[in-house]
Amino acid sequence: MSTVEDFKKVLLRAKTVAVPASTSGIWLTTDLFPRLGIAEKINVKVMSRGSDATGLVASGGADVAVQPVSEIVHAVGVDFAGRIAPEIQFVQVFSAAVVANSGEIGSSKRLINFLASARASEAIRNSGMEPLATLS
Repeated sequence: MSTVEDFKKVLLRAKTVAVPASTSGIWLTTDLFPRLGIAEKINVKVMSRGSDATGLVASGGADVAVQPVSEIVHAVGVDFAGRIAPEIQFVQVFSAAVVANSGEIGSSKRLINFLASARASEAIRNSGMEPLATLS
């Protein structure tokens, strides 16, 4: 599924494509699938949660689930088929901040520093996400 054409072929061959009802699923159904010209040609089942989408694949109710890697890599009963082509990726960036007047400013800063550390990068990668930066 590393090219746009391969991705389209997989979806067009599938009897049912499961997607989560979250931001990524909304983007897939309202932006990407129409842009690829396949929205009207595929049977999409929107599931309330990412785990429901992978569960539908595991039970045989869908042939493929399209959702964030982090929702697939540790799901039971499914195999991770690969990332879609970079030019059609929907990148979601997580950020952190300390709330003004927080009662836990020190703890908050330590958590943020840890999440941006090289030590946390391995866990982030193992969960199917990519760290953007690390602090020295």
